[in-house]
Amino acid sequence: MLFKEVIGQEDVKERLRREAEEGRVPHALLFHGPEGCGKLPVALAFARYLLCSQPHDGEPCDSCNNCRMTLRWAHPDLHFVFPVVKFKDVAHSVSDTYLTEWRKQLEQNVYFGFEEWLEDMQAENQQALIYSAESDMIQKKLSLKADQGGKKVMIIWLPEKMNLECANKLLKLLEEPPAGTYFLLVSERLEAVLPTIVSRTQGIAMKSLSDEDIVSALMQYNSCEEELARRVARTANGNLIVAQQLLRSNADQNLFFDLFVILMRLSYQRKIKDLKKWSEQIASLGREKQKNFLSYSQKLVRENFIYNFRQPDLNYETVEEENFSKNFARFINERNVIHIMDELSLAQRDIEQNANPKFVFFDFALKMIVLLIQ
Repeated sequence: MLFKEVIGQEDVKERLRREAEEGRVPHALLFHGPEGCGKLPVALAFARYLLCSQPHDGEPCDSCNNCRMTLRWAHPDLHFVFPVVKFKDVAHSVSDTYLTEWRKQLEQNVYFGFEEWLEDMQAENQQALIYSAESDMIQKKLSLKADQGGKKVMIIWLPEKMNLECANKLLKLLEEPPAGTYFLLVSERLEAVLPTIVSRTQGIAMKSLSDEDIVSALMQYNSCEEELARRVARTANGNLIVAQQLLRSNADQNLFFDLFVILMRLSYQRKIKDLKKWSEQIASLGREKQKNFLSYSQKLVRENFIYNFRQPDLNYETVEEENFSKNFARFINERNVIHIMDELSLAQRDIEQNANPKFVFFDFALKMIVLLIQ
């Protein structure tokens, strides 16, 4: 990961380069800001810059032994801490247990979120934390001499996920780190990080990416056509992770749009038998897609309600969705929008609690018959 590969954030990259060149890099930096703005990529690029033996022109040299070892994120002086699910026992619930999955994710895509990481670990319904055993592992790693005789860098992703015991043990290391050691903390929720940790680090606030940054990234790295990239960027609202998810879910979104349109048309026409068939069709999709459909429906209901205000800047729809809204939006109004959203939330709750999806969706469809005429 090079600075030039990080999307946007030119001011932050320039600041880090300047501090490194002038030899005044703080021993603990805390990158924070909205999701998908590139905090982890910046930290990775800076770690590589710090470890490089002969950086030049604001980038790692990409040819020294240190640079070669960081290509697959396997440099012996680059350490990672991140949330994990419990593995067998507390002693094994540490980042190193999932290091293979972590490095694989970094090789595939450095712009990823917490939910994606949970999928990589096959966490299912387990809670991911940075457990107390991690603090002992951190102390052990940093007590050793640097393998390459230079700097050591520890990246801590999502310090807000640290349990209290681990966080308290880390405080002393942050106050008095071993010589040549740098901590790079990356937080999605600064307000959830232990205040005593925040006070021992120098914060670097990062802003959401611009639409142009996201458009450029999607076209360059995802082979996306400009028109689609611009619509996705507008919907993503500065979050590259969301933008990438929108591209991946495009096929599902098309299916959800078709199901939503069919539901609304059949409900308006009061075709009970066809609504029953519709509920059976969606019941066959599987629970994850059923939950995603309900989330998508909530989004589309909101967009159609907003559409009535004739403020295009407030709408985030695809061309197909926008064309549908031209005729449908008038049926979503102040008399029924809250009730519809409530029913969608109840349906989502029931699906999450393993209720029979045929009953849940048929019941919701029948309620829509009444709600649409209000």
